[in-house]
Order: sequence, then C-alpha cells, then structure tokens
Amino acid sequence: MGTDSILPADDLRLFHTGEHPCGYWPERSARDLVLDPRDPRLPAFYPNALGWGFRRSGDIVYRPHCLHCRACVAVRIPVQDFRPDRSQRRCAARNMQVESRIVAAERTPEHLALYQRYLSARHPQGGMDDHGASEFDQFLIGSWSQGRFLELREHGRLLAVAVTDVVPEALSAVYTFYEPELEARSLGTLAVLRQLEWARRESRRHLYLGYWIDGHLKMDYKRRFRPLQAFDGKHWRNLQDGQAFLSGPGRDY
Repeated sequence: MGTDSILPADDLRLFHTGEHPCGYWPERSARDLVLDPRDPRLPAFYPNALGWGFRRSGDIVYRPHCLHCRACVAVRIPVQDFRPDRSQRRCAARNMQVESRIVAAERTPEHLALYQRYLSARHPQGGMDDHGASEFDQFLIGSWSQGRFLELREHGRLLAVAVTDVVPEALSAVYTFYEPELEARSLGTLAVLRQLEWARRESRRHLYLGYWIDGHLKMDYKRRFRPLQAFDGKHWRNLQDGQAFLSGPGRDY
C-alpha cells in the first residue's frame, strides 16, 4: 500500500462494497474499499490507514475504489510547510473574534441543532437532511472514535464544529458543519486554518483533508492550501498546478 506499517497487516482483511450512488457526481455509481470493521485491531491500524489514503466515517475506514473512475484523490497538508495565501489571510482576519475550543467528541443538543440546520441548507433532499441524534453519533463519532470536536464560537454563539481525529503524528479533518446563514464568512476555510494551528502547536506532521476531486466546486477550496500532498496509490507527492494525472480515470491503485 505504499506506507510502512508498524503493525502486522498480512491478515488484515479488505472488502469491496457493492455499487451505490456517488456522493459527488449524482449521475455516477461508486464503490469503496473497506477495512474489516469487525477487526478489533482497527483502531490501532487507523493511523497507518490514513497514510494509505483511507479515511473514517463512523466506525468504517474506507477509500473510494470505483470500477471506472479514480477522481477521488486523498490529500493532506504538511503542517510545518503551510503558508496561508492572501484569501486565507483575509479569512483569518475577518474572523479574528472567533474563538476556538477543543472538546470531547460528544453530541450536545447545540451540536445536533447546528448539524441539522447545516444539512437542511447544504444537502436538501440528499438523504442526510433527516439525520437525528442516532445518525449524528453513527456518522461523526462511532464507537471507537479517536476524535475531538473543534468548536468555533463568537461571543458564545456556536458557529461551526470541525470533527477532527487525533493520531500520533497527524490530525484528520473528518467533517465540518457550520451555520449556513454565515456561508460568506468562509467558516469551512477557517476551520482548516484553526486545525492547522492546532496541529502546529502539537508538532503533528500532517493534516489530512479527505478527498479532493479536480473540477468539483465543493472540493476546490482544498486545492488552495499549499503545499498540498496527494496520494497516487503508492506514494504521497506534492500536487502541482495543472497536474491532472492523479485524478484521471486510468490511475492504478
């Protein structure tokens, strides 16, 4: 898989899911490669799996493995090398009064209400807008979460929550939800900037951002965090302007 593991992985089982609707391109179908969710070693393997291009959703550790598409590219930011661009500096300045607080990954009524407002505005009739408390816990926390919630507040008001996994050498941005009426504040970008500050304070090497898709508007913001490294199925490489080979349909895992 391209990253040395400190754990014996010879008998680690992988499964292909069946085809399901793609969450990024509605006209396409998708399938995933999933690490055995019943393996009791999964929490211990998880930090290595991030280095193999996987990510977590609830208790499931997966990466896209579609038959005719390789558009999803795992990306991460090398924390010590990151320098904000002009737009990111403006975002940070515009939100100077927003306070960050790292709390346990535990649902509160305030978190759930914000999450439901966000889904109703951002994903109407998308299959997630009816999520309640159980779906929140299943999707964002899971039973063996290694995560924390990064809260963003202004004068006490909860503006955003960045669900963030914490592993020995990295942070992983699992999911961020924010007040939809404040979209112009670029709270998603602010959350990544605050996660980078957190990672730098704790001398963590990388911030994993999940998947980037070339040409997808909702994913474009990830490309603006520089330098950005992309996983080509074997190695992590710096993603350069105009580079398209990583997301082409012929990319080989």
